[in-house]
Amino acid sequence: MITPVSHSALPDPHRHAEFYADTPMKRLVAWIVDTVLIAVVVLAVLLLTAFTFVFLLPLVIVAVSFVYRYVTLARGSATPGMRLMAIEFLDHRGERFGSGTAFFHTLGYVLSVAFVLPQIASIALMLTTERRQGLSDLVLGTVAVNRAARH
Repeated sequence: MITPVSHSALPDPHRHAEFYADTPMKRLVAWIVDTVLIAVVVLAVLLLTAFTFVFLLPLVIVAVSFVYRYVTLARGSATPGMRLMAIEFLDHRGERFGSGTAFFHTLGYVLSVAFVLPQIASIALMLTTERRQGLSDLVLGTVAVNRAARH
């Protein structure tokens, strides 16, 4: 049996709605920015390898995406796109991500985007849950919040 993660350390979505205001739209814009940055890195990898990795392009994209997200989340609890949009992730204790949470959040993200139904479910959850959590967020007890509201 799965035990639900307690959200008591996270900002209350009713009393502190400013933490979650517009986060789904900000996450979408951040995702677009991050996708462009990942595409630039993938293109650089292809150029540096004289296009020999073109046959492994899907694997290169997944690997670059995973490393990009993991490193940026582990270092600052936000990807560059998220920083641009002034949002960051908090774990179930209300703290910034450590390396373990960053790894599992990235793994959950990669798995959910690999399949259509989990991605649709994740988007629907971000639009309908009180804390605007996606599928990986619900499993891990994490949230994306507005940075300005936190400081």
